[in-house]
Amino acid sequence: MDLNPFRLCSGLKVIVYFMILIVLAIVVLSYYAVVVLIWAPRLLDGGFTSFLSFTIIIIFHVLLVMLMWSYIKVVIQDPGSVPENWKLVSEQNIEAGNSVALSDYASIENPTPTLSTEQIERRQSQSRGYCSKCQNGKPPRCHHCSVCQRCVLKMDHHCIWVVNCVGARNYKFFLLFVVYTFLATTLNTLVLLPSFIKFFRQTKNQSLLPGNIAVIFLVFVLNLAFSLSLLCFVIMHASLLSSNTTSVEVYEKKKSTQWKYDMGCRRNFEQVFGANKALWFFPLFSKKDMENIAALHGMEFPTRSDAVE
Repeated sequence: MDLNPFRLCSGLKVIVYFMILIVLAIVVLSYYAVVVLIWAPRLLDGGFTSFLSFTIIIIFHVLLVMLMWSYIKVVIQDPGSVPENWKLVSEQNIEAGNSVALSDYASIENPTPTLSTEQIERRQSQSRGYCSKCQNGKPPRCHHCSVCQRCVLKMDHHCIWVVNCVGARNYKFFLLFVVYTFLATTLNTLVLLPSFIKFFRQTKNQSLLPGNIAVIFLVFVLNLAFSLSLLCFVIMHASLLSSNTTSVEVYEKKKSTQWKYDMGCRRNFEQVFGANKALWFFPLFSKKDMENIAALHGMEFPTRSDAVE
């Protein structure tokens, strides 16, 4: 696994690490409110209440484990960088189901003798397959990140919450983190809702300490806010995933009659999550998928033969 060597280089690292502390603080507060204060004490009540408490606590811990696992993976996993001295020689649109060949990219060792070095660099900088900032070739769907100060393969966006760019090699982990966080915050909101309502109905006869009541109130409001905002985020990325589009490519896609990377919902999904269904819900890839699905590496992508740009 390639680690993310750029997670310490950002000038905004103080802010982004503060964001991580906020995430961890919300997790700790949610655990304290949901498990320790509300539902763990009800395990001894017996009957349906005990069963419901046990079920909620189990689901809470499963979501918490998957959330943190996905979060750690998206933070430490390198999103994909362009190998040094890669130069784009040509781009070809080929038949549907085939991919952009790696042979289209090569190190330009012997430039055309009739052109000066300055002329060659000027032509390269004007090409879509060359990054003038990195002074390097740029594969399809690759974009330069101004925060990381490098080109990222199939870049979606730079996320300060994960101190990393989201690209070809960690997009699945990012999506799982978003989905599990949405499910966890929604669960927390629902299971804290009765206590939140009780807080207003019985303000004078509270069995909990004022400090604990404040924690429950704060956790409910925070989880509700995150749940609603993440719902919009989940819907947006589900739409992008179904059409095989990144956040950066949305404008480019609008200009094309037929998006050349849209290979159908199933194949689009497999280019991010892999073909192994058993691992779809885990921040992992099978060895077979890594060998057979070139898009997971971020250098080659299938294109449609009927695409019109």
